[in-house]
Amino acid sequence: MADDRLGPAAIKLAGVMARVAGWRPGEFWAATPADVRAVLAGWVEADAEACFGGAALAAMMERFPDG
Repeated sequence: MADDRLGPAAIKLAGVMARVAGWRPGEFWAATPADVRAVLAGWVEADAEACFGGAALAAMMERFPDG
């Protein structure tokens, strides 16, 4: 179901969220980046170094605003 408009990272993230959160495609596409971050935060050790920081999230949210 890969679409030329979607990057490989988006396709991989959709699969991760299906496994981790049990999200169906509609739930994934309706979710905001903050929703994804909140779910994934539960899978990371409290003292683990962030590989996707708040600045990266803010930049992504600015580039792809919801609604």
